[in-house]
Amino acid sequence: MAGGAFVFTQVMRAAHRTDLPSFTNQDASGTFGDPSLPRVRVVAVGDSSLTGPGVQNPESIFVSRLARAVADRYRVELISLGVGGSKVRDVIEGQLAEAVRLQPDLAVVSAVTIDAIRATPPARFRRDLDLVLSRLEEVAAAVLLVGMGDPGSVPRLPPTIRPFVSWQGERFDAACVEVAARHPRTIKIYSRGRMSSAFWEDRSLFAGDLFHAADRGHEIFAEEARDAFEAALLMVERRRDDGRKSRHGLAAH
Repeated sequence: MAGGAFVFTQVMRAAHRTDLPSFTNQDASGTFGDPSLPRVRVVAVGDSSLTGPGVQNPESIFVSRLARAVADRYRVELISLGVGGSKVRDVIEGQLAEAVRLQPDLAVVSAVTIDAIRATPPARFRRDLDLVLSRLEEVAAAVLLVGMGDPGSVPRLPPTIRPFVSWQGERFDAACVEVAARHPRTIKIYSRGRMSSAFWEDRSLFAGDLFHAADRGHEIFAEEARDAFEAALLMVERRRDDGRKSRHGLAAH
């Protein structure tokens, strides 16, 4: 407990440094693609990875990049409900009901970092994430779970706690893999490759606050998430095909 309290104190001190700039949250919501294309509603819940403090404009945020990347094939309606600083419990209390009400074709969940660096008990995190994925799978054809990179690379954190925070990141990403495996329509993005290593190699991927990802950082997020996003879109198409076949079968009778 004493070690956890020390880390929490160090994290809070880093979070409130007055010598670094503070950036406002942004809304990545938008509609992309020609109106004649098949419509896909994407609803995203989570933390500041969705609100992009430090990026030049909302279109630089990774979920917006993903939406625009497929705008030649789909009319994508992106609705971001993300709130900076959210843990998974905050998603449950403040975002989940609205996400379900919006009836997304594809849901995106990006809310792990704060739980990891503030040392939420893993069992509680797994329970909360399980609830979020279960509720979203009730309405969405596919759920995309972002998971966790390596938060130990964050320059704003004191060097003394970075090994612990890196360990937390690995542990919480493993928890995401474990929970996602119990949900048949959830796809977990692989986040232990360049989504982790690139931020150790190139500090310019961080915004001026030395905590959030800058434009190029979000570009890497989108690049690493693209295959999983495409797989989720295939699940959306498959559910639509099944619905059409079902309706045709009923009409034939």
